[in-house]
Amino acid sequence: MKVLTIARNTFREAIRDRILYNLLFFALFMIAVSLLLATLTVGEQSKIIIDIGLGSINIFGALIAIFLGIGLIIKEIEKKTIYNILSKPVPRYQFITGKYIGLLITIMVNIAIMGAGLYLILIINELRWGHAIFNINFDIWKAIYMIFIELMVVTAIALMFSTFSSSSTLSAIFTIAAYIIGHLTEELRLLGDKFPGTYMKGAVNFFYYLLPNLDNFNVKGKVVHGIYVSPSYMIMVTLYGLLYICAVLIISGVIFQRRDFK
Repeated sequence: MKVLTIARNTFREAIRDRILYNLLFFALFMIAVSLLLATLTVGEQSKIIIDIGLGSINIFGALIAIFLGIGLIIKEIEKKTIYNILSKPVPRYQFITGKYIGLLITIMVNIAIMGAGLYLILIINELRWGHAIFNINFDIWKAIYMIFIELMVVTAIALMFSTFSSSSTLSAIFTIAAYIIGHLTEELRLLGDKFPGTYMKGAVNFFYYLLPNLDNFNVKGKVVHGIYVSPSYMIMVTLYGLLYICAVLIISGVIFQRRDFK
C-alpha cells in the first residue's frame, strides 16, 4: 500500500514537470514531420514514417526516462523532503520501488501517446493515397512494446545512479553513457577480443557483461522492413529485461539503505 501511495505521488509530480511536456511535444512534432518527409519521396512512404516515428519515440522516450529518473531522489534531497519521508515508517526499499513504479506509469502514458500519434499519422497517410487503413503495419506496436521494456531498464539505471550521487549532472552523464554503450555492447565485445593482454580483455569483458545489451530490444529495423518478430523472441528479451531491472533495483535499494542523509 505504501509503495502504491509513493508511486501515485511520483506520477503526479512527474506530470507537472515541464521537461516532460517539452520532450513529448518534440517527439510528436518529429512524428508529424515524418509525414512531410514521406511526401518528398516516391513510394515506401509508410516505411519512412514508421522509421522516423519509432526512432523519435525511442530517443525522446529515453530522454524522458533519463532526465526524470535521475531527479527522483536528487530532487527530494535538494528540497529537503527526503528527511520527512524517511522519518516515517517507510522502508527505503519501498520508497525506491514506489518511485520507480510511479515513473514507469509516466513513461507508459507518454509512450502510449506517442504511439497513438504515430498510428494516426499512418492512418492519415493511407487515407491520403486512397489506401485501406488495414494496410498499416500493426507490428509497430511490437516495436513500441520493446522500446518500453528498454526504457524500463534505462529508468532503473537512472534511478540507481541517483541513489548514490548528489549531482544530477553526474547522474545524467553516467546514465547516458550506459545507454550509449548499451547499444554498442557487441562492438565492445569485439574490441575486447582484439586486445592481446588478458588484463584489458578481462576489463572490457567485465563491462560487456555488466552493462545491459540494449540492442536486444531494437526491432525497429525489422518492423520497418516487414521482417517477422516472433513472440518467443519478445518473451525471452522481456525476461532478460525484467531480470536486469530486478538486479539493478536490488543494488539501488542496498545503496540507498546505506546512504546517510544526516
